[in-house]
Order: sequence, then structure tokens, then C-alpha cells
Amino acid sequence: MIKEFDYTSILGWSVSRYDKFKLCKRQYYYEYYAKYDSEYPRYKIDELKQLTSIPLAQGITVHSVIKVLLERLLKSEAEIDIGRFMDFTKGKIEEYCRKNTFAEVYYSEIKDVDPKDLFEEIKNDLMNLLNSERYKWLKTKAITNKGNWLIEPSGYGECRLNGMKAYCKVDFLFPVDDEIYIIDWKTGKIAEEKHKKQLLGYVSWASYHFKKEPEKIISIISYLKPSYRETKMRFNEFDIQDFIIKVREETEEMYSLCQNVAENIPGEKEDFKKTGNKKICNYCNYRELCSDDK
Repeated sequence: MIKEFDYTSILGWSVSRYDKFKLCKRQYYYEYYAKYDSEYPRYKIDELKQLTSIPLAQGITVHSVIKVLLERLLKSEAEIDIGRFMDFTKGKIEEYCRKNTFAEVYYSEIKDVDPKDLFEEIKNDLMNLLNSERYKWLKTKAITNKGNWLIEPSGYGECRLNGMKAYCKVDFLFPVDDEIYIIDWKTGKIAEEKHKKQLLGYVSWASYHFKKEPEKIISIISYLKPSYRETKMRFNEFDIQDFIIKVREETEEMYSLCQNVAENIPGEKEDFKKTGNKKICNYCNYRELCSDDK
């Protein structure tokens, strides 16, 4: 049973939140504290926050289609009609492109985004999964306990790590025999050290909610390109304790820029320094707010 929590204002650690904090403090400010900004109207910051990108569109579409694929497996183990499956995928891409504004278009890097230009890479990612031994294993071994599958569970993956609020939302969790498996789909580059941190978060989340010792939780990163590849990791209690210590340190770093930690009220905007790395700026949704002529 996944525990539920009453709302608290204090910030919660997550891999993505801390990564943004380390990447650029000013980007982090706009992402999480837009309502406190007195320089730009909230609607403008929110508009920029909602910008998507071509890689993000591909990743979100692949995840949404895999979710539907797994939910279909819960109802039927019949073979997939690849033609219909890809038509469905095309529809998801078109819907996403229709509903979202791309940063590449907003900042005049390209004129527009044609859904057809995204399809081939997304198709390859999905076919790599469908042709993988892991997918075959899901249909034969894991399917026997499909009533306990968790496919992108609702909420934000909140848990407590030694009393600290943390968010570690899993893509797919399921039991096989006396073990729990967690799979996270990746459409980007292989980054095993970075993704190990995510897996530690997922195992900590699962151990917390399901009262399962970490050794009984198998975590897997499934890279979908250029071909299917997995990174499988097991952790023990010492790994989890080391991870919690690290989360404590990173949380304290983020607390340091709050004038009121309990209420998650930030300090002055000027305390959130801009990065000096122009490569980061070139891909930032908020780049127009930080341009030299502002």
C-alpha cells in the first residue's frame, strides 16, 4: 500500500530538482519560485516554463505510449498489430505537437516542428523495446502477477527518507516471486552514474512504501536507443543509508537559499546566481529573461 501524506510547504528533494539547482540557480528560481519574482509577470515565467523541446517531446511520447502498451497487457496478451500500434503512436505525436509550444520554434531556431520528423526516432525506440528479451520476459514471467503492477502510479512519488520529504516517481514497478522489479525507460544518452542515483531513489521509495528490504528490489534502467540495453542494479541497506546522507546534504544546500525553510520561501532573487556556462543558457527556456539587454 502506497502511503499518503498531508500537504507540507517545505521543499522536497528529487533528482530533477537538485540537478536543476546545480545546473543554474537562476533557472532553478524561475522553475520553482516564479510567484515570488517582482521583475517579470507570473504568466510570462509560466509561459516559458511550459515550453517543450524536441528531445523532451520524444521522451514524453515514448513514455505515454509504453504506459498504454503495458495497460493493454493487463487486459490482453494477444500479439500487437504493429501497423495499428504505429498509427496510434503517430496520433500521440501529433496531439503533443498540437498542444505544446517548442522552445526551438519560440526562439526562432526553426520555423516549426513537423510530427513526421519525430516519428522515426520514436518508432525505433518502441520497436527496440518490443523486440527486446525484457518485453518477452514481461509477457511470460512478470505477467503472472499482473494484478500487482504499478504503471506510472499517480502522484509525485512522495516518500520520507529519514524524515525528509523526497520525490522518487517510478515508471513501472511489479513483483516477481518474492522480489520487486522497477524499470525506468530512457530515451536519452547513457549516463549510468547519474541514473544510478535515480535507481537508488526508486529503491528507497519502494522499500519505504512496501516495507521490503533493498536486497529484494531489482532496479533496471532500460535504454531504448540506439539499441535496447539495460543497466541492472541491486542495493543493500548500507547503499540506501549512504544515499540518504547524500540526500540530506543536497537538501540542506537547497534550504540554504530559502529565507523560510518551513514555508519554502526563497531568499532574494539575486542570491540565485546565473550560470556562467553559455551552453546551458543556449538550451534554457528562460534565456530571454537573462539576456544581456534586459
